[in-house]
Amino acid sequence: MAQTTGGTTSNAAELEQKQILKKYLQDTREALVWKLEGLTEKQARWPLVPSGNNLLGIVKHCANVEIGYFGPCFGRDWPNPQELVSDEDWEKDPQADWYATADESIPSGVDLYRRAWAFCDETIDTLPLDTVGRVPWWRTSEVTLFRILVHVTDETARHAGHADILRELTDESVGLYASNTNIPDWQAGEVAAYVDKLKNLADGAGN
Repeated sequence: MAQTTGGTTSNAAELEQKQILKKYLQDTREALVWKLEGLTEKQARWPLVPSGNNLLGIVKHCANVEIGYFGPCFGRDWPNPQELVSDEDWEKDPQADWYATADESIPSGVDLYRRAWAFCDETIDTLPLDTVGRVPWWRTSEVTLFRILVHVTDETARHAGHADILRELTDESVGLYASNTNIPDWQAGEVAAYVDKLKNLADGAGN
């Protein structure tokens, strides 16, 4: 069960800290889900790199990660445990949370992830940032909600970066957010010229 070491969620400074932390987490969540938009089930599942990483699998993984950290670690159980990858599943397949099964889909995966956001945000909103939770799979099991919030945001951002590359490999779509590509407004031929420039620099660097 989670414990508090002091402070209250009504503290103005803490509320501001939570708003900032939640904004960065939510922005990254939304960016990750956006990478699935417009894809077929096959495209979303297709492994594009030697590790087998795939877009729908990343979303499934992040949903399970968030629920695990903001749920049982702080004394809260997910209401529908059959929706999650179980310890038994992981024993059979250590990559069980990295791909969608035959009876899962893009809509069901996104729905689970969005419901995970609401569940996890309730933990964040309800508990002070200095609340102590326990992460059984960490060497130092007792950690604060603040540290977990930073950790999950960092992990989600890392996987959103993976999704950026996988989506570009799928159909050449790129962008930071739906409303902001964060790349130059290339004109015809400019992308190819830029890539050729990089190749020439790489060739000049040797083997």
